Amino acid sequence: MAKVEVILTHPIIGLGAESDQVKVASGYARNYLLPHALAIPLTQSNKKRLEALQKRRAEREATELNAMTELAKSLGKMTLTIAVKTGDDGKLFGSVTNGTIADELKKQFEVTLDKRKIHLEKPIKSVGEHEAEMRLHHGVHTTLKIIVNSSNPLPAPTPAAPAGPETEKRGKNRRFETPAAPAAPVAEAKPERKGKTAKA
Repeated sequence: MAKVEVILTHPIIGLGAESDQVKVASGYARNYLLPHALAIPLTQSNKKRLEALQKRRAEREATELNAMTELAKSLGKMTLTIAVKTGDDGKLFGSVTNGTIADELKKQFEVTLDKRKIHLEKPIKSVGEHEAEMRLHHGVHTTLKIIVNSSNPLPAPTPAAPAGPETEKRGKNRRFETPAAPAAPVAEAKPERKGKTAKA
């Protein structure tokens, strides 16, 4: 398939930002990029427009950097609480993903954030306190505190559980001590007395 070089006039995910010179399939350039004014052909006259595109790109990136730096400060102070359904053992049905976190940020704090900027080592599968790394921009990272709570807590079975093993231990100790105590001294004492009286 034939390739052509174009200069991007707008940022395109997976391809580049404005002022980037990229090689694309000629059909993609002809049918999509050029008609939608997302790119211009790479010609001598268009190369002169590069300076204006680079200036616009620098301004946009500076604005984004400032916005993401401010957002990082805010997110670092926030605590996001997420309620999830759990089983009787406290384990989650499913897991909390970066998509879940992005949805909850929008719902609770009106913060719209691309889920790809939220990084979890692995999906959250337990209740409690967790952290997510927020990679907002090049060199702008922060940590968001997340508390996962059960939406259907069952506190009743928890205190009843330790009572069972304690009574079993007490019962075992009594059984062990009862047969051993009277049998040993009685059996040993009688033969010794008989032996001493016989010698005397």
